[in-house]
Amino acid sequence: MIVKRSLNLKFFHLSDLHLGKTVHEFSLLEDQEHILRAILVAADERKPDAVLISGDVYDRSVAPSDALALFDDFLVELARRNIKVFIISGNHDSAERLAFAARLLSDSGIFIAPAYEGKLTCVTVNDEHGEIDIYLLPFIRPNMVRRHFPDRKIETWTDAVRAALSGVVLTAGRRSVLLAHQFVTGGETSESEEFSVGGADNVDANVFSGFDYVALGHLHKAQMIGADTLRYCGTPIKYSFSEANHVKSICEVELKEKGQVLISTLPLSPLRDMKVLKGTYMELTDKAFYDALDLEHYYKIILTDEENQPNALQKLRLIYKRLMRLEYDNLRTRTQGFLAPSGDTRELSPLELFEKLYREQNGQGLSEEQKNYLSGKIEAIWEAEE
Repeated sequence: MIVKRSLNLKFFHLSDLHLGKTVHEFSLLEDQEHILRAILVAADERKPDAVLISGDVYDRSVAPSDALALFDDFLVELARRNIKVFIISGNHDSAERLAFAARLLSDSGIFIAPAYEGKLTCVTVNDEHGEIDIYLLPFIRPNMVRRHFPDRKIETWTDAVRAALSGVVLTAGRRSVLLAHQFVTGGETSESEEFSVGGADNVDANVFSGFDYVALGHLHKAQMIGADTLRYCGTPIKYSFSEANHVKSICEVELKEKGQVLISTLPLSPLRDMKVLKGTYMELTDKAFYDALDLEHYYKIILTDEENQPNALQKLRLIYKRLMRLEYDNLRTRTQGFLAPSGDTRELSPLELFEKLYREQNGQGLSEEQKNYLSGKIEAIWEAEE
């Protein structure tokens, strides 16, 4: 399919919207609505030709209705502005559900990759320097690729991505862009992401060589991997307290003639930020202290009291109404080698949950051998469910 344009191709690179996400029982839908509006304001100011969304549009495969409505509104607004949209599924999405009515939507300039079936969707656009091929590679695992390449040895995630890209023929002098949602080796991770322990899902960066720009999704911190043009844009808002110091932004990319790519970032201001406070219970409940804070933000509190404070979470929430997480950092927790959490554990991965139970029962963590064994079992279960 060819889409005609007349100027340099300029696009916003977005990923990991995780619409419908709940963090420690707090829905972030209002925060997500705010940030999508901010992206539309930036689009009105910067006039991009396209928006690339590199996976994890939703936080779970069966997205709640309000998340679906929010994304629908966002796409409608982009289409009204005559901005093309390119979308791939991530590991949190259902590729089949996300691509529902994709062929109809393409008539409105919304291009969604179907579930992977052995080849990539390619959309060709034009600017003053010629044609640009935009390839859409949804999130893949080795078992999703093997059946399409029975004569190839596909053992690792790198093997899988290399095989999936083997049908892409890059022509000298012709520009190309790839959307992908994978964990590229060397990337810096955050607590809110899901990975295989031991790096089994790592993909070597060299499999993406040859593309003029690779719009990556999966990692929540904005970062480049080796080259400016192999880049994670990061999430538009924070989804864990490990991201408290991240600066969230839109990645703006402008393709000129072959070999010239201009990349800049447009800062995003959240409706509410994530903040970490540390101190004793008495310090953090001192009115002079908390009167100086913006209590509308989401908070994680680390208490340094040597003794647990009775009903501390409930009491602190009378002041910090959006207190998401409470931990202790004292002699006891440092001796045990971890911060003791207070609250739910629904953000923990299966392996982390098992390790937490094992530590509580045995007084020590899992060995590396035990972790590798369990991660292999978990991976086998996940692959069997595909």
